[in-house]
Amino acid sequence: MTDKEILEGLGFITYGLYIVTSSYEGKDNAMIVNTVFQVTAEPARVAISVNKESLTHELISQSRVFAAMPLAQTADLPFIGRFGFRTGRNFDKFAGLEFTRGRLGCPLIKQHTLSSLEVKVEQTVDVGTHTLFIGPVQDAVCFHLEPAVPMTYEYYHTVIKGKAPKGATHS
Repeated sequence: MTDKEILEGLGFITYGLYIVTSSYEGKDNAMIVNTVFQVTAEPARVAISVNKESLTHELISQSRVFAAMPLAQTADLPFIGRFGFRTGRNFDKFAGLEFTRGRLGCPLIKQHTLSSLEVKVEQTVDVGTHTLFIGPVQDAVCFHLEPAVPMTYEYYHTVIKGKAPKGATHS
């Protein structure tokens, strides 16, 4: 088995694209991730995988809360790039963007997203370059965009023609 064969095999695992936000002591940040998944149904519990080098990782670690919003296929590359290709350490990802605050204080972005799930972190798992943040859903809102079609990682690569940035979970 070669690294190429492993990457090819991983390429068949399905992913979505999500905006993940968090806030701590007045600092907000957001990033694009492709790993958000439901862990349990009762209570509704989800997990996300976040690169340890990201500012969002730092904010989630400190605040112990995050919001995850599935992207709609209506999102274009400039919109995705705002959250996925620049660091919040020297770029305000929310400048000129309308957003609201969720129950846990996380920024909720309605533009090009289908819903939001706010989560209180109850467990973390160190997986090397990334951390899994796991917790129960505290609040959820559906934004009902038309058409309400979630963006998959395959759609992002084949239709949007996006590239995986350095540090992405799947490259």
